Amino acid sequence: MFRRVAFVMFVFTIFLCITSDYAFSEVSLRKEQTVYVPAYPHVFMGPRGTVFDLTITLIVRNTDLKKPITVTSVEYYDTGGKLAKKFLASPLKLNPMASTHILITEKDSSGGIGANFIVRWKAETEVNAPIIESVMIGGRSGQGISFIGVGQEIKE
Repeated sequence: MFRRVAFVMFVFTIFLCITSDYAFSEVSLRKEQTVYVPAYPHVFMGPRGTVFDLTITLIVRNTDLKKPITVTSVEYYDTGGKLAKKFLASPLKLNPMASTHILITEKDSSGGIGANFIVRWKAETEVNAPIIESVMIGGRSGQGISFIGVGQEIKE
């Protein structure tokens, strides 16, 4: 039991360290971005490396108070870098302060341990960059785990 509590506290501490820099980063205005978002369909737990399946929710939040953004594509890649799924049949407009999400259920293991999303968005004028994160959560036998993956701008 102590090991489980210690593991959860360790994960929580790492989460705080990672997100503290993110939360206090400089405000940046952008007209478009390509964002890499890590995703974890499962994690390994315990000394035997038991697989713990997780549900992934990708969340895109328009943080601009006055201007819309358009999400132009959302792609899900597997551990080997192969495109596993494409979402959005057409671009999706997000009004100011609006959000959208994409769900990968815990039964979907197509991504593997190194899965990720690539999200592209644009706006007509410079706007506050959206917050794009993945939330992973899972539970079984009275034990649960949850954490986030923070989006990172990349160049194409």
